[in-house]
Amino acid sequence: MEQAGSLGARGSTGSAAPDIRTASVRVPAQARAADVERERGVASDESRSVSGARGEHTHSEPPIPHLRVETARPVETARPVIQRASVRGQILDALRTALVAGELAPGQVYSAPVLGERFGVSATPVREAMQQLALEGAVEVVPNRGFRVVRRGTRELAELAEIRALLEVPVVLRLARTVPAARWAELRPLAEAAARAASAGCRATYAECDRAFHHAILALAGNDQLVQIADDLHRRAQWPLVGGPVPRGRADLMADAAEHLALLDALTAQDLPAVQSLVREHFADS
Repeated sequence: MEQAGSLGARGSTGSAAPDIRTASVRVPAQARAADVERERGVASDESRSVSGARGEHTHSEPPIPHLRVETARPVETARPVIQRASVRGQILDALRTALVAGELAPGQVYSAPVLGERFGVSATPVREAMQQLALEGAVEVVPNRGFRVVRRGTRELAELAEIRALLEVPVVLRLARTVPAARWAELRPLAEAAARAASAGCRATYAECDRAFHHAILALAGNDQLVQIADDLHRRAQWPLVGGPVPRGRADLMADAAEHLALLDALTAQDLPAVQSLVREHFADS
């Protein structure tokens, strides 16, 4: 599986993840204005009581590529009210892609105001998105400074691969005995999307396609809790390492994607020995 960490949309199967340096999430103009007004309205309160999850001090912060959020063109017809949650969600997706792509470096501290400036939004939705990443274990709160990207090593990656194998291998083997060939054929576009992302050498896009493929397989088991836990483990396995091997290149991604296609062929043929071998090797290579 791809090791790099995830600012793209979850479960993307065909479209490329946004390049953090040239394009980003699309946020309607009125959402940004609402955020700014809210920031102004609560500025005095925030200055009196600074949360430990706030990142207000921006000195000594490492430079990162410019993060830009485009605003939608105004339309003549009536427009729906844009909820703040949608802005936060888009920023969260963008930050996840930045982690996968290595744009947010392990061990570095990033403040919400600086990231907000680069996204073209206020600090509030960025801070909320970072707090979600903290819950997921991707970053940790640095009181009065911001959020530090968690440092991870090869041992943690190996442990994640072991846990994922314990969860997923038995499920895939059971599905191989019960799921008809036609259902497996429906997953081929996901595997092909991953192959295209691998061929392009885009680690962030491949990470999304990789998760989407595994998510779709496990979803056939009908166990939502299993899917949720496995997806969380998979996402953690994609975050960047510190002092680990060089990030996987185009050839490694293409070999990984080829295993997806080979696994689908074995599942379609109900070749259980081949399925077991392929799925175990897939995790061993993670």
